[in-house]
Amino acid sequence: MEHTKARLTVFFEDPFWVGMYEREADGQYAVCKITFGPEPKDYEVYQYFLDHWRMLRFSPAIEAAISEERRRNPKRVQREAQRAVQNTGVGTKAQQALQLQREQGKQAHKAVSKAQREAEAERLFALKQEKRKEKHRGH
Repeated sequence: MEHTKARLTVFFEDPFWVGMYEREADGQYAVCKITFGPEPKDYEVYQYFLDHWRMLRFSPAIEAAISEERRRNPKRVQREAQRAVQNTGVGTKAQQALQLQREQGKQAHKAVSKAQREAEAERLFALKQEKRKEKHRGH
């Protein structure tokens, strides 16, 4: 059976209030970071989602781990979380997904910048060649 989960966490990340919207569907996990500015009220958050739902930029989907629904001992969960951080690396799934999104944006920006730089160099070269031909034409 396929399931869908969504979770919104609003927290203070100096100097702004930030919302982390996570969704898990069909075994895929994606996250979107929303900056609110001043502390939002519940109705403001709800209104924001109604107005901007189609414009949310989610990170690329990553494989979601199958979560267990039964209640577990909180101390055991804490110990397992500490071991997981030591073994896998820094950050939550949401942070890792956002990092992946930033890296992809960075690569796209680099490609666009390189293309612009090459186009400008080509334009300047053509301009030099044009001037050179003008000098050799005579009067």
